[in-house]
Amino acid sequence: MPGIRHLNFNKEDDLEFITSNTAAVIVESIQGEAGVRVPENNFLKKLRDRCLETGALYIADEVQAGFGRTGTFWGFENFGITPDIVVCAKGMGGGMPIGAFIAPKELMKELSLNPVLGHITTFGGHPVSCAAALATIHVVQDEKLVEQVSKKEKLFLKLLQHPLIHSVRHKGLMMAVEMESFDILKKTIDKAIMKGILTDWFLFCDNAMRIAPPLVISEEEIKTSCELILETMDEIQKSI
Repeated sequence: MPGIRHLNFNKEDDLEFITSNTAAVIVESIQGEAGVRVPENNFLKKLRDRCLETGALYIADEVQAGFGRTGTFWGFENFGITPDIVVCAKGMGGGMPIGAFIAPKELMKELSLNPVLGHITTFGGHPVSCAAALATIHVVQDEKLVEQVSKKEKLFLKLLQHPLIHSVRHKGLMMAVEMESFDILKKTIDKAIMKGILTDWFLFCDNAMRIAPPLVISEEEIKTSCELILETMDEIQKSI
């Protein structure tokens, strides 16, 4: 689309490109498809301040980081900021397809008139998906799933130790297990599938394995999953 500029994540100099002519900035609190890149040096706080200075809207993309994934209900809560608009999906539906655009009423009203039909959506507000999303929120809150994320994160980090693993980038149960190359990663993923472990890599980081289990995963399931992943890596290491 015209009129869009991409800024580099964690690069403070790029914030100067946000001016009074900027309508909005859309940013993930933790970059997902880039391979779980966490903001550094208060980058998001500085970005939020720049938006306030220039009048640009701060739109938080919480599609991957939202609904408890990072150890807080919203990913941006980890960094002490409040966005103007939040967009979310994925975990919101507990397996059902749904997304949401969340904003104050005065901002939502802007969409009703300009652009014309700016509020139109294909699947918005489907009653079954909305019921599933409400039930998901109740389960997350009632079973205190967000409060369990940190403990489960630490267990993954303790167990995922192997010579083929170069590093693990993480924020809660949003992890990227980095390896030397796509070749080793692909072999790991393919062999893990044969053992019943489903994982993948990232759109813009093809040497890291995505670890993003459901929040309800048990400690026993974490141990079993990591055991099978490490077993797979042992087999690959012997063949190298």
